[in-house]
Amino acid sequence: MNSYNRRNFIRMAALAGTGFGVAGSFESLFAKSSILAGKRVGIIGLDTSHAVAFTKTLNAADAPAEYAGYKVVAAYPKGSNDIKTSVERIPGYTEDVKKLGVEIVGSIADLLKKTDVILLETNDGRLHLEQALQVFKARKPMFIDKPMAASLADTHAIFTAAKKYNSPVFSSSSLRYMDGISDVIEGKIGKVLGAETYSPAKYEKTHPDLFWYGIHGVEMLFAVMGPGCRTVTRVHTEDTDVVVGVWNDGRVGTFRGTRNGKSDYGARVFGEKKNVTLGEFKGYNPLLQQIVKFFETGQAPVRPEETIEIAAFMEAADESKVKGGCPVSMTGLLNKAK
Repeated sequence: MNSYNRRNFIRMAALAGTGFGVAGSFESLFAKSSILAGKRVGIIGLDTSHAVAFTKTLNAADAPAEYAGYKVVAAYPKGSNDIKTSVERIPGYTEDVKKLGVEIVGSIADLLKKTDVILLETNDGRLHLEQALQVFKARKPMFIDKPMAASLADTHAIFTAAKKYNSPVFSSSSLRYMDGISDVIEGKIGKVLGAETYSPAKYEKTHPDLFWYGIHGVEMLFAVMGPGCRTVTRVHTEDTDVVVGVWNDGRVGTFRGTRNGKSDYGARVFGEKKNVTLGEFKGYNPLLQQIVKFFETGQAPVRPEETIEIAAFMEAADESKVKGGCPVSMTGLLNKAK
C-alpha cells in the first residue's frame, strides 16, 4: 500500500465497522432492497460539472420518461477542502443548480432529511468514505462518482459499510458507457481477447496517480476485459503512462494515460469474431440512465468486486512505478488490504 493507505488503513477499517472481504462478500448489495422508495434526489458536493449536468437533465421540464420523475431537490455544496480547482468551482456550480430549483442545505444530515436517493459527487475521493457512511446509516441508495475513493483501502471500506447497513451503492466513470462498449459486453465481437484503452491522466498531488483522471481509461479497460487481472506493469514518463495488465487466463489489456497533446478517450478491442475501435463519448446521460435504473431496482450495474479490482489495478500501477517498472501482483496487493 502507498503512504496514504498505510496512514489511513486502520482508521478506515474501524469506520466501516468490520473486516474486508473480496470475492463473494457483497452479494446482498444486489438483492432488491425494501428501502427503495421515492424519487427526491440529493447531491453531495458541488465541485464538479457532473453535478450540474445531472441536475440539468433530471430537472428539465421535458426530461425523458426514462428518468421516471426523478428530480434533484436539494444539494450540500461542500466538496474538497484543499484542491484549489475544486474549491473554486463551488460558488458557481451552487448558483447553477439553484437556478434549476435545487435547495442548498448546510449539512449532509439536512440533505438526508429532504431526499430519498443520493448522488455523491464530491470531486475529492479522500472524503468519500466519511460522507458515504452518513448516507449508509440513513439507508439511502447512493451512486458515488469517480473516483469511488482515493485508495484501495477506502474502496474496500465503503463496500464493507454498505453491506453492514444493507444500503445499495455503486460507482462508475461515465466512460464505462462510451458508445460501443455495450456491444462488446454483449458478446457481439465474440470473446474479448485483449484491449487497449486511452484517456487523459492528469495528476492531482492529493491522490495516487491514476485515481484522479486516469480512472476513466482504466474503467473502460475493465468494462471490456472484465475482472481477473493478475499482474500489473507500468512504464512511466513525464507525459505518458502505459500500464499493462495480464489477466488470469493470459489475456493482455493496456491503458495509455496522456498528459500532452489532444485530450481524448478511446479503445481498441480485439475479439474472436472481429476487432473494433471505440472513440465516441456521448456525454453523461448513458451513465445517468444506469443510475436511475439502479435507484429503481437496487441492482448495481457494476459489481463491487470489479470496482475493488480497478482500485487495486491503479495502486499496483503506482507500486510498479516505484519499483522501476517491475510487475506487481494484484493478488498480493488485495491480500495486503484485508
